[in-house]
Amino acid sequence: MASQVPTGLTLPALRSPVQRRQHICSIAASERIIVTDLSYKRPVPADKLENIGLPLNTYNGRKPFRATIVSVDRIVGPKATGETCHVVLRTNGDIPFVEGQSYGIIPPGSRKNSKGKEVPHATRLYSIASTRYGDFFDGQTASFCVRRATYWDPELGREDPEKKGLCSNMLCDAQPGQEVTMVGPSGKILLLPEDPTTPVIMVATGTGIAPYRAFWRRFFVEDVPGYKFEGLAWLFMGVANADAKLYDEEIQAVRAAHPDQFRVDYALSREQTNKSGGKLYIQDKIEEYADEVFDLLAKGAHIYFCGLKGMLPGIMNMLERVATEKGLNWEEYQKKLKHGGQLHVEVY
Repeated sequence: MASQVPTGLTLPALRSPVQRRQHICSIAASERIIVTDLSYKRPVPADKLENIGLPLNTYNGRKPFRATIVSVDRIVGPKATGETCHVVLRTNGDIPFVEGQSYGIIPPGSRKNSKGKEVPHATRLYSIASTRYGDFFDGQTASFCVRRATYWDPELGREDPEKKGLCSNMLCDAQPGQEVTMVGPSGKILLLPEDPTTPVIMVATGTGIAPYRAFWRRFFVEDVPGYKFEGLAWLFMGVANADAKLYDEEIQAVRAAHPDQFRVDYALSREQTNKSGGKLYIQDKIEEYADEVFDLLAKGAHIYFCGLKGMLPGIMNMLERVATEKGLNWEEYQKKLKHGGQLHVEVY
């Protein structure tokens, strides 16, 4: 069974790098680290992982990688719509990646293809929710943010276990030490700008927050020699209610420590209303700051969209409407953003 997140678990302000590493290593592997003490940055083995280029498909279906589960933690409250878990896997640094990439998970067992032949289950892609240094800052783990997929059968009046998500349930039910078959890493779409002064606007719904956790940790939590983020990081996050917020304790700690560089705006669709009195969705929250968003884009900001594909039409329609009001041709402007590498979209 997935464990509940320990509230307020932090790393103390140990000043010696040796003390910090010893403390990190002493933490039980099953514990979930939530960084709320931003009085110092966590040291990382940059000499091993900063100059790895862009790893792609180091492992594939013919030659998969075997990782092991470190911990699985439920990270939403009791009133959340569904269950979301934070899953930490031990890789021993043997399948390196960079922020914004994904791993593929191959569930155990097999299925019959269209020809009736037994074949492995299809690969499921998950955005990596940690930096290349992992949750223990040692480069030995990687993390996922996983929503348990279930199906409510109205005729049965209950969930139908035969129609539940195979991979998400496997991960959310996983036990420490359990082996997981992986491929990858993959992905070039959600990579960070090379210039650390570039403003970064992050738009997410639900588990689409995963790559952004890697972003803010690289920006504000880790001590990476030769890297210093000097831009603005602005997170727009859409969830149903306050209990469905993900990583909020850490988000608030980072915002308090870096108020001039880290902005956060939530859209809680079941608790807030938009200007028309309807439910407040992510596009409504972005529209409240449309002038600032477009000004930042005009100055070279990168904007990222990650989450359910259903969020995209509403957002794009809103951006088109605002652009038209500003005298811009949205189709041409969107092409310009794409051509300049400023627009990053990965939905599922």
